[in-house]
Amino acid sequence: MDEAIAVIRLGTENPRDLELFALYDGDTVSGNETVLLIVGPYSAFAHLETVYLGVLARGTSIATAVRRTVEAAPGKDVLFFASRFDHYTNQPGDGYAALIGGAHGVSTDANGLYSDIPGSGTIPHALIAAYGGSTVEACRVFRRHISAGVPLIALVDFENDCIKTSLEVARSFGDELWGVRLDTAADLRDVSVSSSGPNSYGVCAELVFRLRAALDREGFGRVKIIISGGFNEVRLRKFMDLRVPFDAVGVGSAYYRQRIDFTADIVEVNGKPLAKTGRTLRPNPRLRKA
Repeated sequence: MDEAIAVIRLGTENPRDLELFALYDGDTVSGNETVLLIVGPYSAFAHLETVYLGVLARGTSIATAVRRTVEAAPGKDVLFFASRFDHYTNQPGDGYAALIGGAHGVSTDANGLYSDIPGSGTIPHALIAAYGGSTVEACRVFRRHISAGVPLIALVDFENDCIKTSLEVARSFGDELWGVRLDTAADLRDVSVSSSGPNSYGVCAELVFRLRAALDREGFGRVKIIISGGFNEVRLRKFMDLRVPFDAVGVGSAYYRQRIDFTADIVEVNGKPLAKTGRTLRPNPRLRKA
């Protein structure tokens, strides 16, 4: 995915004289494949090169990273939880790219702006702290002030005892509780985890297995489990191989580590090949006229 190629003809500066041929949102792209072909007077679009290359690079990088996590966890809801890891003005475009990549939800309304969907999430740790560290009380306040149409998802790692807290919330809210979210820090081992070693910290497989079993034993089989905290494509594949019983995953900073770059080149002038050495017109039959 190295190049966006422009074909130019010298002449009028009227932008309407431009012909555009492009791949579209959601199309897959191979390395060195032409994704955008512009035919027309260079003066009509030269000033836009930095703009469209930046849009292509950022959007494609995020959409690709999201697609890889979605493919790594088939049948699971993959949520875009990356907004806090970059500048807030990027949220609308990032959220749009994430949804193009297959994300099942975004964490802020700004993320969903271009796609006209609301953000979704869980109660925050701050709300639990504001109510004396009681997750049950924080959930009660949330439900009192937030419409019953919004799913109640409890964040259950505040006391580092996810099973105990999950059961307390489930007993208190019954069918009102849609799900619980595990977000144990990577340097902590939940009190219910009996194993040791590097794979026993954070939201580990054992913790999720134990939580699912505990919820099922007490008749809360319908309560869903959402996992978050340092997840990426590789870690998700390991969880899927182990058949870890989670229902959804929130992925954050991993989405900003993927980088796919684009360049733009003049390859013809007045119908004659004229390009930088190593850059030539690469016809792409998949391009569609805009």
